[in-house]
Amino acid sequence: MADLKMPEVNYVIVSGNLTKDPVFRQTTNSTPVVNFSIASNRKYKDSSSQWQEDVCYVGVVAWNKLAESCKERLRKGSAVLVDGELQSRNWKSEEGYNRSIVEIKARRIQFLNRTKRPNNGENGYSDEEPAVFVDEESIDFTEDSFDKFLSTEESDLIK
Repeated sequence: MADLKMPEVNYVIVSGNLTKDPVFRQTTNSTPVVNFSIASNRKYKDSSSQWQEDVCYVGVVAWNKLAESCKERLRKGSAVLVDGELQSRNWKSEEGYNRSIVEIKARRIQFLNRTKRPNNGENGYSDEEPAVFVDEESIDFTEDSFDKFLSTEESDLIK
């Protein structure tokens, strides 16, 4: 058993809605970073066959161009599909307590809401399709799309 090697897999896909506006800042090196949290709902039947809903709140961090895209396009309530990896951070609070958090470091974010963008059309606006934005610095482009992890039903929801 000592020769058994565990695969190094850290991959997560979550969809949900932003719980509040994203927080955008730049590091001391002027690297753009954005933090936000999403509420991901899960419906299930309880022991008495009644439908229940459970909400999981998940923190997300995005860097570089992906952070800038989030700053421009996301607001409280925006629907997103986040593809990334889990990471943990530790820090000391102002009161001196040790704190830690586990969050998703986003590689790709699909904005699921249609947005309005100005144009010269009849009403002055046209629909803009939902879009996928990628953190190109953290992606191995030789790997397949994350769509391979979605069921047919999930795939149809994001088209």
